[in-house]
Amino acid sequence: MYAYISGTATDVGADYCILEANGVGYLLYCSSNTLNKVKLNEKSRLLTHLHVAEDALSLYGFYSEEERAMFRNLTTVTRIGNKTALSILSMLTVEDITMAIITENAAAFDCVPGIGRKTAARLILELKEKIAMPSAAKTAKEITEENEEATGFSMRSEAIEALIALGYDGLTAGRAVAGVKDGEYSTVKQLIKLALANIGGKN
Repeated sequence: MYAYISGTATDVGADYCILEANGVGYLLYCSSNTLNKVKLNEKSRLLTHLHVAEDALSLYGFYSEEERAMFRNLTTVTRIGNKTALSILSMLTVEDITMAIITENAAAFDCVPGIGRKTAARLILELKEKIAMPSAAKTAKEITEENEEATGFSMRSEAIEALIALGYDGLTAGRAVAGVKDGEYSTVKQLIKLALANIGGKN
């Protein structure tokens, strides 16, 4: 029904903003990551998702297509509704969530209120194929590249587990490992060393 709304932000709250467009004020529920980009009394353009319930219509706003797509993916997970999905997107970036799913890092969701390890594990299980959807037809080169990529993600997963064992929280571990570029390491040990350097550089 609504693809996006472009208007002036007349109010910005903890989990919502109001955009006035052509004399109409639209209440949009948003993540904190999106709200950080919305400036009061300035014009913003937010992509929208309309949720239809029995007794209400609710609009959700997103600064990027990637965030909207992730929101829609999250709400397909068993027992994760719109509010919980927004809460996840408020605490984690789309990149954080994607990396956590691919590397099966359930601890990355520890920072999200109401998301326990069981829920995080279910989220990862239900979204892993959607986040890394394989194509129907692949060339030999593509298969080789995918196998190399899978090995890389396996090494990243091991490195994240090692950092968590050292006492770092799941989100910090995931971001530190994600900050190491492909080609900079050939072993898990090297990856962990570089990830620790990333953490040290931010302290």
